[in-house]
Amino acid sequence: MVRVVARRRRADRARQVADLLRRQIVLGQFPHGQLPLEAALAREFATSRNTVREALHLLREEGLVERCPGVGTTVAAEKYPHGLHRLLGLAETLHEHGEVTNQVRTMTLIEPPATVGHRLGLAPGEHVIYLERLRLLNGLPLSLDLTYLLREVGEPLFDADLAHNDIFVLLEGIAGQPLGMAELTLEAVNADPHTAAALDVPRGAALLMVERLTHLADGRPVDLEFIRFRGDRLTMRGHLNREPEE
Repeated sequence: MVRVVARRRRADRARQVADLLRRQIVLGQFPHGQLPLEAALAREFATSRNTVREALHLLREEGLVERCPGVGTTVAAEKYPHGLHRLLGLAETLHEHGEVTNQVRTMTLIEPPATVGHRLGLAPGEHVIYLERLRLLNGLPLSLDLTYLLREVGEPLFDADLAHNDIFVLLEGIAGQPLGMAELTLEAVNADPHTAAALDVPRGAALLMVERLTHLADGRPVDLEFIRFRGDRLTMRGHLNREPEE
């Protein structure tokens, strides 16, 4: 058997090192936000200092680290973990990391696009509550949420404290039953001018886009959301089990 070892480009090795460092940064594994010196990282990853330098450049371009002469490399911004294994509101998810507040930008009764009405199980002509919120963590923009709600559960929200409460918690109180499950789609999108201005990011910045259709415990769909998260402030996590197909 002949073993062939392909020569890897430095850019490929740098990407690998950046991936490993990114995880350590997200998990808060660097005391006081200070990364080790380039020489130490080169020894840890068994690579050259030039490769480490390129990896750190990639992380700086992402806004994760800052590099200052005489200071070294430090963590520039914290990324917050958002779990994918439980159905929780944003404040429930991030309560350990600070205060989530909500700015209601739009809330109105509309006749929804046909595709929205279909997904919510509505008859033609039925109306929904449309809600647009800017969500902040410790005063910093985190996500822009566009939400379509069944009228029966959405209308009572006009009198609710939406600035300091998750929609999920309010919905369960209005419906008199818990939420059950949600269908979730996650993809990357670029920030359009409106979203960029709201989230205080450059136009075209990479965002995490979550589309979520939430059902009550009885199976009825009640809440269709399109959520744009700042990719530099949030990371998605989950636990997956491999089970035999039936």
